[in-house]
Amino acid sequence: MAAWISWPKSWTSLHKVILHNMLVYRIVHKMFSNSLFASGMKGRWNSEGNKVLYSAESIPLAFLENMVRRQGVGFNDDFKIMYIEVPDHVAVDVISIADLPKSWRKPYDYNACLPKGDAWFQERKSLVLKVPSAVMPEASNFVINTLHLDFNQVKIAGVTNLMPDPRIEDILKKYPRL
Repeated sequence: MAAWISWPKSWTSLHKVILHNMLVYRIVHKMFSNSLFASGMKGRWNSEGNKVLYSAESIPLAFLENMVRRQGVGFNDDFKIMYIEVPDHVAVDVISIADLPKSWRKPYDYNACLPKGDAWFQERKSLVLKVPSAVMPEASNFVINTLHLDFNQVKIAGVTNLMPDPRIEDILKKYPRL
């Protein structure tokens, strides 16, 4: 059971801090906000068919990661912030920037990262792979292996509405979809 710190009553329960488990964040369409759904779509750290959940160390990073993929399409009331609780006793593998070639951040060219992510996925030695964010390398993303034996211990701690500043929508609409 997670230990909680008390905060002012005006804050929602999701603003409380989980002390004994890792809390990561994911921006999802409301249609996928009630389950830990992994589509198996190709990403920077997984080939097509390898079902992983991408999450971030903070809500702003989860938002940025999602924003750069939404080219020309903004956010609306259909998007949610998913708070995901990962037990602290599970194994976490780490890939640092030093482990990657200089080209690892290239948009839409995942060749530097895919072999490492796919090997981690297939080995199933750890539930979580901590990786640098290509959007903000000083921050970390957490890739969760849905086929790992401990995946059933990963839980949705809560879901809230995503309410970004409307100016971000205007910025996104200026860029054409690729």
